[in-house]
Amino acid sequence: MRTVVSLSCALLLSSLLGGCGALAFPCRATSAVLKIVPVVGHAAAVPTDACAAVIDP
Repeated sequence: MRTVVSLSCALLLSSLLGGCGALAFPCRATSAVLKIVPVVGHAAAVPTDACAAVIDP
């Protein structure tokens, strides 16, 4: 529970200080990691790319 609260506070603080780009960072980082995987990486990264696009157009 404590982890959830601290994560929520960190997300709130980053949204106030950094704009939408800071909130889209986890989606973009996950997408970059998935794209490293040969053959299926780019297909697997499509949902995370969409997530980042929705948060930070």
